Amino acid sequence: MPLPTVEHETRPSPTWSVIWLHGLGADGNDFAPIVPELVDAAWPGVRFVFPHAPVRPVTVNNGVPMRAWYDIKGLSIADKQDAEGIRASIAEVEALIAREEERGVPASRIVLAGFSQGGAMALSAGLRHLEALAGILVLSAYLPLHDTIEAERSGANHATPIFWGHGSADPVVPMVLGEQSRRALEALGHRIEWHTYPMGHQVSLPEIADIRGWLSERFAEA
Repeated sequence: MPLPTVEHETRPSPTWSVIWLHGLGADGNDFAPIVPELVDAAWPGVRFVFPHAPVRPVTVNNGVPMRAWYDIKGLSIADKQDAEGIRASIAEVEALIAREEERGVPASRIVLAGFSQGGAMALSAGLRHLEALAGILVLSAYLPLHDTIEAERSGANHATPIFWGHGSADPVVPMVLGEQSRRALEALGHRIEWHTYPMGHQVSLPEIADIRGWLSERFAEA
């Protein structure tokens, strides 16, 4: 059974899906309000799917249970990675993709998106998915399990377009961590459209405008 979700369809019988994963401690309602600001009237019908991550104890928050795609065990988010939790959430994302396919949207018309921990999951799941996706949208995030990605990535998504946005003053996911992840993937041949913004750990109106343009390109490619 796929995770519970908040959904918004821009038209009846949408032909595209954007699965958007929230950050640590938030839920699927967090980014739902972005849809009216983001959508272009020229787009085809799109189903935005905002899943709620499972509730789990988070070590850096004194073990308090909250919605999280995986545990954060150290003060540096890239340290002591919760490989078991990450892989469990990859399976949850796979189930969400499968449900969109069952609803008539092929993988080639599905975009995986996410912010912060959700962006890390969109990247981790998207690069390992066995069918080519339309794109991967990564906001204020990094690549977890970086030491296994070369062996585990799927050839089907080697050329999948990746939008990556990051705040230059991000105190939660330092931009240097995002840059390290980006360079590692570029060294493996992945094509990444990299954007930086004068902001912290957030999403800005200029970034939304850039996302709109990038999604418009994806929708036009089909």
